[in-house]
Amino acid sequence: MKRNKYNPLNDFRRFGWVLALATSLSAADGTTPLAAAKAIENSVALQRQSVTAMTGSLEAQRRSVQGQLAGMPSRSFFRRVPLPPLGNLPDAPARSWDVAPSCPPLGPAELEPLVDQAAGQENLDPELLFSVIRQESAARPCAVSSKGAMGLMQLMPATALQFGVADPFDPKENVNAGARLLKQLLQLYGGNLSLALGAFNAGPGKVNQAGGVPDFPETLDYVHKVLSFLPQTQ
Repeated sequence: MKRNKYNPLNDFRRFGWVLALATSLSAADGTTPLAAAKAIENSVALQRQSVTAMTGSLEAQRRSVQGQLAGMPSRSFFRRVPLPPLGNLPDAPARSWDVAPSCPPLGPAELEPLVDQAAGQENLDPELLFSVIRQESAARPCAVSSKGAMGLMQLMPATALQFGVADPFDPKENVNAGARLLKQLLQLYGGNLSLALGAFNAGPGKVNQAGGVPDFPETLDYVHKVLSFLPQTQ
């Protein structure tokens, strides 16, 4: 389980509370101006220490992000991270959907423009979106999973609501929202594609709780397959 990282901004909040409390107590109990001034001086000194600590932390984060970005293609905001083999885990359940007979998979002529537009808007590689769509719905815009996920990128109802999707079975709306979600997850996990895909499948809460890709057969199978569809040069 991950531990919460130190956040110097919390110190600022605490210092503000302490200073406000000291001021109110001074007025209430008649503390001398000298004592009040000393309390303020101590508070300012602590704030300076916090600023120094925050500066170092921000610089370390900046160097880390720059190092990650240096190895990424300029077009695409993700990096491929090797996953451990599936080993002796039980087979993942096959993905299945309820699909209307009148809803065949979208052909390349229909799907490619939607993917290219969404990928360009979110600065993602189109191949990544194609790979996710292939695994999520086999490019069937009317697919509905047993858990209620809908459309090409299998948006859950809460996700569709979050991104203002009026019709989750509309291919353009669905792909645009799915691309936005995937971009948010990549940003959340610093460009780690394996973690982002794990969160796309199982949810960020499961990834955070596991401290990595959750050890679920379905999720591990999902991440491996999406990565396997991508060009090996990525």
